[in-house]
Amino acid sequence: MVTVNLWSGLRRFTDGELAIQVEAQTIGDMLEALVGKYPGLGPIFDDGISVAIDGDVMPADMSKSISSENEIFLLQQMKGG
Repeated sequence: MVTVNLWSGLRRFTDGELAIQVEAQTIGDMLEALVGKYPGLGPIFDDGISVAIDGDVMPADMSKSISSENEIFLLQQMKGG
């Protein structure tokens, strides 16, 4: 199980939860499991997110391995120009 920390704006889709535990081996598995539990997250994830793993912020690389040892945060993708 990994614990995924969400930004506060997602609380309305997760029954108020900001830290969700899911079974996942990769970022792709994690996102799929989150949408499986909370389908309202799907369109937000489709718009683009960033993932912080142990303090390193990166685009959501679906094949990147994760484990219960990692500190994981989902972040809104920065937009602008």
